Amino acid sequence: MRIEFVTDTFTPDINGVAMTLGRFRDGLRQKGHRVHVMHTGLNAGRGESQAVAVPLPGYPAVRVGLPKPFEFRSRWMARRPDVIYIATESLMGKSAMKAATALGIPVVSGFHTNFHDYMDRYRVGVLRPLAMSYLKRFHQRADCTVVPSREVADRLMAEGVPRVHVLGRGVDTDLFSPGMRCDALRCAWGADPDVPVVVMVGRVAAEKNFDLAMAAFERMRAEVPELRCVVVGDGPLRPKLEATLPWVHFVGVQTGEELARHYASCDVLLFPSETETFGNVLLEGMASGLACVGYDYAAARLHVEHGINGLKVAKGDGEAFIAAAVRALRMGPSHELRISARRSVKSLGWDRIVGGLEGIFQEAAASSVARVKIKRSAKREKLSCRTVFLSDIHLGTRDSKADEVVDFLKHIECSKLVLNGDIIDGWALRRGGQWTSRHSRVIRKILKMTERDQTEVIYLRGNHDEILERFMPLVFGSVSLMKEHIHTGPNGRRYLVIHGDGFDSVSTNHKWLAVVGSVGYDLLLGINRVYNQWRAWRGKEYYSISKQVKARVKSAVCFVDRYEELLRNLARRKNCDGIICGHIHAPEDRDEDGVHYLNSGDWVESLTAIIEHHDGRMELVRYDEFIAGRGAVQNDEPPQPELAAGAFAA
Repeated sequence: MRIEFVTDTFTPDINGVAMTLGRFRDGLRQKGHRVHVMHTGLNAGRGESQAVAVPLPGYPAVRVGLPKPFEFRSRWMARRPDVIYIATESLMGKSAMKAATALGIPVVSGFHTNFHDYMDRYRVGVLRPLAMSYLKRFHQRADCTVVPSREVADRLMAEGVPRVHVLGRGVDTDLFSPGMRCDALRCAWGADPDVPVVVMVGRVAAEKNFDLAMAAFERMRAEVPELRCVVVGDGPLRPKLEATLPWVHFVGVQTGEELARHYASCDVLLFPSETETFGNVLLEGMASGLACVGYDYAAARLHVEHGINGLKVAKGDGEAFIAAAVRALRMGPSHELRISARRSVKSLGWDRIVGGLEGIFQEAAASSVARVKIKRSAKREKLSCRTVFLSDIHLGTRDSKADEVVDFLKHIECSKLVLNGDIIDGWALRRGGQWTSRHSRVIRKILKMTERDQTEVIYLRGNHDEILERFMPLVFGSVSLMKEHIHTGPNGRRYLVIHGDGFDSVSTNHKWLAVVGSVGYDLLLGINRVYNQWRAWRGKEYYSISKQVKARVKSAVCFVDRYEELLRNLARRKNCDGIICGHIHAPEDRDEDGVHYLNSGDWVESLTAIIEHHDGRMELVRYDEFIAGRGAVQNDEPPQPELAAGAFAA
């Protein structure tokens, strides 16, 4: 398989995630797979690419990758991988997820770090729900998520993350071994052969719970004054701790055989962290024959039998942890617990772990191929109808739901398509609005319907696309441009189809005020967009500020009632049984005073249309309900819920 890794940390970075990914990469290559790694390191070796990154404020050793969607897309379009493994949930990881999803490449995400749990340690606990919401939404988009422990899997599944696989961790028992014990190293610490040495290994940072570790060191020294205390690692807390605790040996970062010698030259390993997804340090300490003390979760829950091959206490019970650390002082190199620790991890080689990951990748790739075959072979279920009426798509604006329009039309076969005004937003384009490929897709889809399905298209001008009026009436091919249209159903009922802006006194008599109102509406939609991103981070449903504002403005409600009355009167004067309009972004289907009033709504917030069935029955349909009823795959972007735009939206 061709496999791509995307990660913010990789070897030679010194942390559990980088070490694990290095083992994954090497093991997969040994099995014959082609693995490329995109990372944020300062140097890129063979089979690696360097991504642009910025140092994390206050923690320069951690580099955060910046988004690079175009690079990912161009790379993966040129050489398509079978599966992509995204190991970190940064902006770079998010852009990789988006690019892979757009290209239909299966994605396996890795949950390696409890970033949301770090918030309390750094005194920003108020951000914890936002962080968890972001992580949840990130992993929900992946084909599956790999986690190192059952606790993490249960937690993610409780948050709504599907398809979670538990994949533990391995340890190199040839490297980490009691045989690596070094008397010269112990002598450098001032430890005689019979003097116990206690060690803590990891980033010297707040999330590793160093306050508890130092408290345990002090209590252990009170029991055994000649005790030696060692910290292996580096991080932002190191200068402060070195200054206040001169009797602790801070030896910095150690790797490879040097790290193995440091483990084996100690007697007790303290692992007080409460934020781990696994904890590779614990397995390395056990393989080195140490008396390991930790909390009962993650690696300790999976591999430690209390009192048999290690000591563990209830998570968060600091006093019990310190008591267990003092107890471990009495366990010399020949103690049965330390011998059992080594024996219990002898079988935890990385080959088995890499084999499990290989199986997950193969399953994801096979599922993706199967989905593509089903998608290609399955005939899309379409609704056959007589006529479809759409209005107020507002192509050229950021809030136009162009993708949803295309998806809706893909599920329709109709003889006639009536575009009832404001399809293209000329006002927005004159103000600097951007026309994107999404907007062009709508035009291409409509023209394709005229060619492939011989659909007749009638385009009625609105106020936002009023420039078309100078060309009316105009017919080219199957497309007709006109100001209004009389539609006759198979049952003989006549409907006047008109955009409706002529009955809005603001649009008709005070165009400058209508333009100002349009700018204000766009601003309200922008605020609405930002506000709902914040609500999404907190796991809350979509909420329309614009709908609530207009619902509380009495004049807007009165305007809608007056607007409907004027249009019903116009239908009577034209000897029509009903009227179909748009303009005010307020979908409606109501018979009153013998006139059938229909408003097709819009494709900015309400996402509604009117369908005329073959028997002449008119139906107001909403995008999300309609697509769900067709039983087909929808677009990646979820539709917004039904909303009414209000009186002065157009």
